[in-house]
Amino acid sequence: MTTMLSVSNLSKVYEGGFTALKAVDLDIRRGEIFALLGPNGAGKTTLISIVCGLVNASTGTVKVGGHDIVTDYRAARSLIGLVPQELTTEAFESVFSAVSFTRGLFGKPADPAYIEKVLRSLSLWDKRNHKIMTLSGGMKRRLLIAKALSHEPRVLFLDEPTAGVDVELRRDMWNLVRGLREDGVTVILTTHYIEEAEEMADRIGVITHGEIILVEDKATLMHKLGKKQLTVHLHEPIDTVPEALAAYALERTDDGHALTYTYDAEREHPGIADLLADLNAAGVGFKDVNTTQSSLEDIFVSLVKQ
Repeated sequence: MTTMLSVSNLSKVYEGGFTALKAVDLDIRRGEIFALLGPNGAGKTTLISIVCGLVNASTGTVKVGGHDIVTDYRAARSLIGLVPQELTTEAFESVFSAVSFTRGLFGKPADPAYIEKVLRSLSLWDKRNHKIMTLSGGMKRRLLIAKALSHEPRVLFLDEPTAGVDVELRRDMWNLVRGLREDGVTVILTTHYIEEAEEMADRIGVITHGEIILVEDKATLMHKLGKKQLTVHLHEPIDTVPEALAAYALERTDDGHALTYTYDAEREHPGIADLLADLNAAGVGFKDVNTTQSSLEDIFVSLVKQ
């Protein structure tokens, strides 16, 4: 797939010597949803701010749609829409005027029909003549998205887009994001709601201490790093795991009523069928079994700890 955003050897050192980014390399494909995950202070917002022209990099280059963000900044920024975490706009403006004004800032001709389409998609059309100061918190967040989409960007950054918003807005936003992807828009999001990344993203990037430690297709990541667990619930509690079952590295619960077998999602050797047969052979009776698999959150926590 065509690369839409290319980041090469990007670093940022603030006054006082704090290093926010360390030689970051990252390529994001056209028309994908890319989730950038990391703990607070990992460098997510700094990276986005540099790409969007809000912060100057110390070293490195960034290209958006082939346009360098420094030497060809007008063309590069015209392709970018940013939904920040906080609303900074004129409180006495109307919704329609605010979105139209943002479109004009990018040199786009007036297009009331397009603005109406955006506002309707975000359930803001009925509020088009309301002053921004009268909007609820959820409606203000919808307005941020409308302003980011006003100039028809090809790359959309969503920086913690659903932090503190209600379930309805979260659902509407993800429906909108799916529609944008179908139109070929590249969506890059940072989020603390990792289940959203698990549901929505095509690829996952993990950043910590200013460094990208992993970039992987979501399905591949879940397959490679996800762990499966089989819990066997026993008829009678046991004090120790029989030596005949040592190859499975089983973990016994404190009360001895269950055994847990952890294995890689990629391979199941020794397999579950083998384990159950060996349990019977060892005289360990069981009444029920259930399996679980690591979530993306489990994988993320494990990666950051490592």
